Amino acid sequence: MSKLDKIFDSFVNNNLFKNKSTLQSNYTPEEIPHRDHQIESVASILAPALRGERVSNLFVYGKTGSGKTLSVLHVKNKILKKIEELGQNSLKFIYINCKLKKVADTEYRILAELIKELGGRVPATGLPTDEVYSRFVDLIDNKKQIVLIVLDEIDQAVKKINDNFIYTLTRLNSNLKNAQISLIGISNSLTFMDNLDPRVRSSLGEEELVFPPYNALQLQDILKERADKAFKEGVLEEGTIAKCAAYAAREHGDARRALDLLRVAGELAERENLSNIKLEHIDAANQKIERDKMLDIIESEPKQFQLVLYSIIRLLEEENPEGIYTGDVYNSYQTLCEDTKNEILTQRRVSDILAEFDMLGIINTRVISKGRQGRTREIKLMLGSNIKNKAKEILTKSLLL
Repeated sequence: MSKLDKIFDSFVNNNLFKNKSTLQSNYTPEEIPHRDHQIESVASILAPALRGERVSNLFVYGKTGSGKTLSVLHVKNKILKKIEELGQNSLKFIYINCKLKKVADTEYRILAELIKELGGRVPATGLPTDEVYSRFVDLIDNKKQIVLIVLDEIDQAVKKINDNFIYTLTRLNSNLKNAQISLIGISNSLTFMDNLDPRVRSSLGEEELVFPPYNALQLQDILKERADKAFKEGVLEEGTIAKCAAYAAREHGDARRALDLLRVAGELAERENLSNIKLEHIDAANQKIERDKMLDIIESEPKQFQLVLYSIIRLLEEENPEGIYTGDVYNSYQTLCEDTKNEILTQRRVSDILAEFDMLGIINTRVISKGRQGRTREIKLMLGSNIKNKAKEILTKSLLL
């Protein structure tokens, strides 16, 4: 028997999972523990739509993995079921994830996606944006209906475009004769609203709802419920769920992270042909997720972010592996932009990008005094050598270096 046959047979004969899909991010459970208050609030705000009335625009925010999207989609499913029971056809829900590539990186593409969800079609590019708006209005205004548009990770769309499209969407109601639009914005950024134009802020934030992070005990409840559905009986070693919950509680109570940890730990135990999941598998899963998450961030960031990061990596390799200063980074970044024929951002904008890297844990910065020359920030890269090398590969490929 070949080595590959042994690997395949071990997976066929030793399956720890009963239903792995219950641990994946696209799984929608029937019940959502510890979110009753938030779910009831969303339902109360959206309920007037059942009477054919326009509902207030709603802005939902909280840290990653705090149940925002899950709760909004749960209420959406219940409302649509109620509409069906009542025999009505007066409510349309459209869900768009603004983080997806080629969906929300231009105003045109967001509108094209909305039109597609309504059963219409526009070419991928080429039409004036005003004409695309007209087509969208024609599609929804052909009957009396309420259109609820969920823009998940709305901060990502604003980052890529600007906040004008939100204002335009909220102002469309004045042009509609039959239909009415309401927006539900979902954001992981707690400060997202602070940076919006005041007109956009007042139109989007008619109702606001904050989702607090889960604590370790709440995460344990969520994990126990999903683990019962996901794994065969007795495969989890004592303490694995508590350890997963503790890791995720440290990460701002991120339930998605906790579920990923449990799933990846199960996959690692399966690869070792073991009959149970041990505590050390949780540690190994945590390291793997950390690495994969960081590389995903680096790959999906806009080109300017990648240019700044590549400048840091290059400087640390060529100049001083112990640490470099913000001024050095800007000089190196300018040279790189000239070499790759990219627009050069201002020093202030590059400082904002460095602050974002610091927040994401890609770099660590500390303010130091340089005497008469004033104060500056020292920068250290927080990526391990394995991740750094892979990040460099990603950046080299993306920036065509």
